[in-house]
Amino acid sequence: MTPQPDAAPSRLPDFMTPPFPARPDPAGLGRVHFVGMGGTGMSAVADLLLDRGLAVSGSDAKDGAALEVLRRKGAAVYVPQDARNVEGADTVVVSTAIREDNPELAAARAAGLRVLHRSDALAAAMGANRTIAVAGTHGKTTTSSMIAVMLDGVGARPSFAVGATIATLGTNAALGEPGEDGWFVAEADESDGSFVKYRPAVAVVTNVEADHLDFYGSAEAVAEAFERFAQSLAPGGVLVACQDDPGSRALAERRRAEGAQTLTYGTDADADVRISDVSSDGTTSSAALSWSFRLAGRELQGRCLLRLSVPGVHNQRNAAAGVACALIAGVDPERAAEALGTYTGAARRFEFRGEAAGVQVFDDYAHHPTEVAAALQAARTVAAGHNVYALFQPHLFSRTREFSHAFAEALSLADRAFVVDIFPAREEPIEGVTSRLITEAGFSEVRFASSAHDAAARIASLAAPGDVVMTIGAGDVTEYGAVLLAALGEAGGDRR
Repeated sequence: MTPQPDAAPSRLPDFMTPPFPARPDPAGLGRVHFVGMGGTGMSAVADLLLDRGLAVSGSDAKDGAALEVLRRKGAAVYVPQDARNVEGADTVVVSTAIREDNPELAAARAAGLRVLHRSDALAAAMGANRTIAVAGTHGKTTTSSMIAVMLDGVGARPSFAVGATIATLGTNAALGEPGEDGWFVAEADESDGSFVKYRPAVAVVTNVEADHLDFYGSAEAVAEAFERFAQSLAPGGVLVACQDDPGSRALAERRRAEGAQTLTYGTDADADVRISDVSSDGTTSSAALSWSFRLAGRELQGRCLLRLSVPGVHNQRNAAAGVACALIAGVDPERAAEALGTYTGAARRFEFRGEAAGVQVFDDYAHHPTEVAAALQAARTVAAGHNVYALFQPHLFSRTREFSHAFAEALSLADRAFVVDIFPAREEPIEGVTSRLITEAGFSEVRFASSAHDAAARIASLAAPGDVVMTIGAGDVTEYGAVLLAALGEAGGDRR
C-alpha cells in the first residue's frame, strides 16, 4: 500500500508542525534518568550522554547485557522500576512504550521534573554535530549502519546511534569527532512521528509505505509525516531519497519542485546516483554506481564499483544511499565504496545464526511485507537453487490486520513458510485478528504452526543440505534459531 500524499493528513501531533525547534543543549539536562534503559534505543542514548560527561541513571523491569555495559561506564542502574529511582534526577527520559501509569514517570510528573521523549534526548546527544538522519518504512537500520561504517572507514570518526549492533563496529552507538566538523549518523524512527526533531544536514528516506497505522490512522498521514521529516532539515540541508520507491520518489519530486536540495538514488534510469549491473554470489553482491548532477553549486560526475559483503539488490540500494551521503559530505566516493565493502551486517538483519546438517539458518527483523519479501529474495540468492524455508512471527495485531494478504504473498516466496502466533508488543488483542488471517489468504506455501517447536520440527523434516531457513519478525522469534538448529541437528542425525 503506497501512501497517497494528495489526501488530507489525519491526526499528526502538534510537535510535527513547523517551525521545528533547535536541538536541546545537553549541558542543560542535568542528571538524566532513563525509564526502561535496557532497550536498544534507550541504552544507546544513555551511552552517548555518559560519553558527553553527563550523570546518568536508569531502570528496567529486569537486568540485562545493555544495563551491565552502562553500569560499567558509570551509570546508576535500578532493577526493578520504582518511584524512588527518579529522586535526584533533573531530567527523565521515556520512550513511547512507557505508559503514564509507570511509577517512575508518574513520580517525575508529580515532582515537576523535566520529562523528555527519547528522541529529544537523542537530539541533545547530537550536540553541534552535522547529522545524517536515516528514515524509511524499512531499511533504515541497515542504511544508517552502512553510513556509519563508511564514515568510520574513511577516517571521519562519526558519532552514531542505530537500532542494532553493527558487526563491523561492535556497538550500536558511539561518540566520535565533536563539534560542527563531526558527523552524527542517526536512525530516525517514524513510528511515533519523533523523527522530525533532529534538524539534520542530510535526511535520507529509503521508502515511504503505509505502516504504524495504529499511530497515524491512514496511509495519507504517513506520507504527510515524511513530508514533515523532509521539512525538518537544517538550513542548506539535502534530502536523499530512493528513486525506486514510489513513495520516496513522490516526496523527492515535491521537495525538488519547491526548491529544496534533493538527491535521488536507485536502479531507476532517472536516479541521480544510479545502480546498474547488479550481481549476487552467495552472501555477497556487487554493482556499478554512476552519477551526474549539480548540487550546491558543484558539478559531480563519476563512477565506482560497489562490492558488498551482504546479499541482495536492496542492500545495493542501501549502500548507494551511503555513497550519495559521501558525495554530499565531500568524501572520496572510491574510498567510500571500499569502506562500504567492510560492512558485514547488523544484529537481526539477515544475521547468520548457525548451520546444522548442512542447512544454514539466518535471522531477520523484517516485520513489513516489503521487508519480508526482500529478506526471502536474499535467501534465494544464498540458497543458490536449494530450498528456502521461513518461520514467521507477525508483529502487532493492527499490522497483521492491515497487511495479512501482503504478508502471505511475501511469504510465498519461500518454498514453505510457517506462521506462528502474533507477537503483541504494545497492543491488546483485536477480535478476529490472528495469524490465520495470513495462513488462510490463499497461498499454499504458507501454513500455520501451533508453536515454534512445531514449526521447527516440520521444517527439519523437510530441509536438506544446501537449504536455507529464516526466522523472520520483530518479536522474540530471534530466539527460535536455536530451536531450529537443534531440530535440524536431530533430524540430520536420524537420517544418517
